[in-house]
Amino acid sequence: MKIGYARVSTVDQNLGLQLDALKQAGCEKVITDQMSGSVALRPGLTQVKELLREGDTLVIWRFDRLGRSLKDLIIWASRLEERGIGLVSLQEAIDTTTSTGKLVFHIFGALAEFERNLIRERTMAGLSAARARGRLGGRPKVLSAEQQHLLRRLYADESYSITTICWMLNISKPTLYKYLD
Repeated sequence: MKIGYARVSTVDQNLGLQLDALKQAGCEKVITDQMSGSVALRPGLTQVKELLREGDTLVIWRFDRLGRSLKDLIIWASRLEERGIGLVSLQEAIDTTTSTGKLVFHIFGALAEFERNLIRERTMAGLSAARARGRLGGRPKVLSAEQQHLLRRLYADESYSITTICWMLNISKPTLYKYLD
């Protein structure tokens, strides 16, 4: 049996494209998740693991829908192979039930990880260059130095409730406590 797995990272994203492709590929069941791939325990993925049996094939739209790193993908492919389960990626046109498919899977996985590492290195280099030019980055401060001083005085005075202080400064309770730390 062909079992499909589709995932999007946020609720705002649409699963339609993946679902259509998986149905067209002949998947009898399609399980979905709407959460980041960096989350290891995904309910849909857990259900897929329980459904798969020897002789089945797990069909995914792209490898990055299954795992975020080469290590994750290799672990998945190895576990599936041990259980006699195939893995097919539609976008990469790879079927790990064949020798050629296994080879191409490892090559694509290595290239994908290489690309992610390059992006990370470029991002870090860009941040370093910005810092060297005096740009600190990050979110702007919600409260000015004067407002921070006022917050501490109001809090120490104990005449005002936390809710009142938050209302006066137009901030949330977590923000208030962040500035008190």
